[in-house]
Amino acid sequence: MSEVIVSLPMYDWPEVQTYNDQFYKELRTSLADQGFIAPPDLDRTTAPVEQWLDSNLLLSQTCGLPFKTLLKDKVSLVGTPSYGINCGAGSYYSVIVVHQDASIDTLDDLQGLTFAYNDKGSQSGYAALLYTLSALDNDEKSLVKSFNSSFESGSHRASIQAVAMGQADFAAIDALSWELALRHEPAAQKLRVIATSEPTPTLPFITARRSRKEIDRLHMAVVDAMISLDEETREALLLIGFSPLKERDYDVIETRLNIVRRTFGMGYEI
Repeated sequence: MSEVIVSLPMYDWPEVQTYNDQFYKELRTSLADQGFIAPPDLDRTTAPVEQWLDSNLLLSQTCGLPFKTLLKDKVSLVGTPSYGINCGAGSYYSVIVVHQDASIDTLDDLQGLTFAYNDKGSQSGYAALLYTLSALDNDEKSLVKSFNSSFESGSHRASIQAVAMGQADFAAIDALSWELALRHEPAAQKLRVIATSEPTPTLPFITARRSRKEIDRLHMAVVDAMISLDEETREALLLIGFSPLKERDYDVIETRLNIVRRTFGMGYEI
């Protein structure tokens, strides 16, 4: 690639793409005010991992897990959005969902069952789930064997559909995706939440490796764009702010990942 890249791939559901486009309209103006030339449209065609690793990346959003693994020391943190999901500023969590008719009420009831996950590179749909499950049993060997099977669904939305259709018994869905599902995905109405994971910093906005001065200008551009949003767009995207977290604030993800690796012996290549 040679062109400047801006994308918002993580919560770009079809039902909210118009609102993400409106957000980008304001963002492109504020980026220009800060001296950056942004492309006319969001990149919705290139695979996110390719975008994140491209040296021409101006701005995108990634997941905390690849931020601490695949992208470590390869990108710069611009800031962390805050969402209206009843969690601390710049934080989020996962909800663990089951079918509303299932005889499942606690995490212990999940042993011997099948779970769907969106992607092994997902903090909220995979790593957070395994970290939560790791607390069920101190006997690591029996814990590894205590779940029947799992499969990759491809997205949080697909995991919700899989549980609703009985293809999986449970799944972990990040809190913002869950709220979007309650608004836009009929299958979510067939599910119920039995537990939540411990919070971690939410999905960071990133750029290619840049100077501190450039990163600060990008941060201000995002803040100015969020301030400029109309209430309908802000509410549709659940955006309530932009936190200046540091890269070390994401170390908790790496710490919990190491616990999962010791417990389950699973790799996290993306």
